[in-house]
Amino acid sequence: MRAVSEFNNLLKLRGFNVFQIEEDKKATRVYSRKDFYKICLTTGKSKIHYAGRSFEAEGTILFFGNPHIPYSWETLSTTYVGYTCLFSEDFLDPHNRSESLQQSPLFKIGGTPILEITPKQRDFLNTIFRKMIEEQQSDYAHKDDLIRNYINLILHESLKLQPSENYDQHKNAAVRLTSVFMELLERQFPVETPDRPLQLKSAKDYAENLAVHVNHLNRSVKEVTGKPTTSHISERIISEAKAILQHTNWNISEVAFALGFDYPTYFTNFFKKHTGANPSAFRKV
Repeated sequence: MRAVSEFNNLLKLRGFNVFQIEEDKKATRVYSRKDFYKICLTTGKSKIHYAGRSFEAEGTILFFGNPHIPYSWETLSTTYVGYTCLFSEDFLDPHNRSESLQQSPLFKIGGTPILEITPKQRDFLNTIFRKMIEEQQSDYAHKDDLIRNYINLILHESLKLQPSENYDQHKNAAVRLTSVFMELLERQFPVETPDRPLQLKSAKDYAENLAVHVNHLNRSVKEVTGKPTTSHISERIISEAKAILQHTNWNISEVAFALGFDYPTYFTNFFKKHTGANPSAFRKV
């Protein structure tokens, strides 16, 4: 069994890990769910609660977990096998910022995160997961690129499948509002030029744009995602700041203004609080 410390190191250093569920029962409970997307291929009887909806499965399913959406998993059968793949958005697509994983039908709020898999499909997916495990353990210099291709292959094959009919598609008001907020948040990015700075910067800005009281928005977002509205906004701004620092030659003042900060020092303090490094140091890494 892989040690828990080794499991965590793989996630932190590479932003990726794949393993066979029956071999890593303890390790599956220690990773930080908020940082990683999850693809899980399982065979057994289980009940999944996801963003206020529920699904009961008996057989093989493919599950897609979004770190921004809370879920819980009840294993109901005595035998339960399969594979799990954990990855960060930066690992899967370190260069292209045009579309977030949250916009994918497989991961977005209100999407279809659970698919029922036939025995033939299971055999094919088992092969892909085993190949990822082999590459993870190999010394091949470009194995990260190969693993990304395997993940994308799973995603594309999954988009061809029909969603489970047993999946409860009911959306309550909180889920609907949170979905709209997340989509509105994502539409603010990427920031293309310093001359067109971020327009919506606070929970109040988003609430006014959505024509709801900010307290109502905050309650809904916290209920559905488990995190405050301000956390989602801050995390997305930090993600954009990293991309701008890595892929442009804008000076720190331009970056700060583009992201809605009145003064460069405000941006520097904000960035250091969330990343542990100042923007200039991050750019040099």
